[in-house]
Amino acid sequence: MSDERDTRHGGAHAADDGDDTAAVSRPSGKRSARRTRSGSSSVDTGSIATIDRTSPKKDKTAGKAKREGAGNPLKRLIKFLREVIAELRKVIWPNRKQMVTYTSVVLVFVVFMVAFISGMDLAFVKGVDWLFG
Repeated sequence: MSDERDTRHGGAHAADDGDDTAAVSRPSGKRSARRTRSGSSSVDTGSIATIDRTSPKKDKTAGKAKREGAGNPLKRLIKFLREVIAELRKVIWPNRKQMVTYTSVVLVFVVFMVAFISGMDLAFVKGVDWLFG
């Protein structure tokens, strides 16, 4: 059985080391992801066999949707809150100096935009008053 990488990269990579098992277990990267995203198995990929993975995913999502609808609402709420806490732990929170800087930048931008739009509004009112008088 030939390695996917040797057909993609000219045949020199997997044939040189002689250990096909290590080369097969490595992830193949973006190229394989693009092939599976295209959804069409009729594309000629040379000697690489394409696998149609659409039907198992449909079955899994259908079963998952049925399971999510049923069940104890309290358990689902607890699971949701645990996932929220886990995601909040991943957040990189700004320190005090960064927070003051970001807040200052936002406030200055808001004041500038309010002044700009107010000035444009006043100019248009004066222009319309002058034009139609």
